[in-house]
Amino acid sequence: MEKKRIVLALGGNALQKNGEATAEAQKKIAIEVGETIAELANQYEIIVAHGNGPQVGNILIHEESASSEKAPAMPLETAVAMSQGQIGYWLTQAINNAFAKKRKNKKVVTIVSQVVVSRDDSAFKNPTKPIGQFYSEKEAKALAREKGWTVKEDAGRGWRRVVASPKPIDIVEKKSIKDLVEDGAIVIAAGGGGIPVIRTKILKRLKGIDAVIDKDYAAEKLAELVGADIFISVTAVPNVYINYGTPDQKALEHVSAGEINRLKKYGYFKAGSMLPKVEAAAKFAEKPGRIGIITDIESLKPALAGKAGTIITRAS
Repeated sequence: MEKKRIVLALGGNALQKNGEATAEAQKKIAIEVGETIAELANQYEIIVAHGNGPQVGNILIHEESASSEKAPAMPLETAVAMSQGQIGYWLTQAINNAFAKKRKNKKVVTIVSQVVVSRDDSAFKNPTKPIGQFYSEKEAKALAREKGWTVKEDAGRGWRRVVASPKPIDIVEKKSIKDLVEDGAIVIAAGGGGIPVIRTKILKRLKGIDAVIDKDYAAEKLAELVGADIFISVTAVPNVYINYGTPDQKALEHVSAGEINRLKKYGYFKAGSMLPKVEAAAKFAEKPGRIGIITDIESLKPALAGKAGTIITRAS
């Protein structure tokens, strides 16, 4: 029987539980994720995307804190590439070790991925995504003048740099990713939403740009481009809920993409939290035969069997 192809989007916080930022703590969590992925490999072709919010934030703090004339801080798009290598290494090793435990040999590959965005995306006119460390108002405004940053006050905690979060329109390495999957490899790609790049107007060359692409939107675009059957956003809760955290809380189980879009209009899903996940899963499920799933890592296997999680189809 032909295996179904899945794209699994892991949240960056899924690798940093309870605020544990050390490499050892995050590698331990990667081991758990790797064992789950290895178990699924008998039944599915697997592509893993992942977030990088905590990790790229730590990289930026290190870069900015140690920046000097001789060793200036790396730009944001390069920090995203660094986080792809870091998390890709953890996951590749964890999955390989899980296969070794089962005495199986399977290729696991991390692709440093560039994701194309439009220079005309409206997000560039109103940057909203906070990154890096906190500053006093005076420090932040001085850095804004010096570096051309946009800075904003962040929920009473201090001032931070903010950057645009444009939507993905293409993935440069899509053919290589698809070829590797068809050759039997598990592929880790589009990490952290991908390295944001634009195509220059002349010659259409690629150029990195400082921005942050939401990992769920990038993973959904990847799922479309590689012909996946199932898109899964792995988050911290087993289901999507309406009225979350209230006495009227209700888990969504089997639901249509149209119903998700209707609930979205009524404001049930928060930006920066569940909204990108439901938008990505519903968009993927709008075409016949495709399934979007939102669940936690513990519920992943029963969700793929249709027995857990929030399962989104074109018509429920």
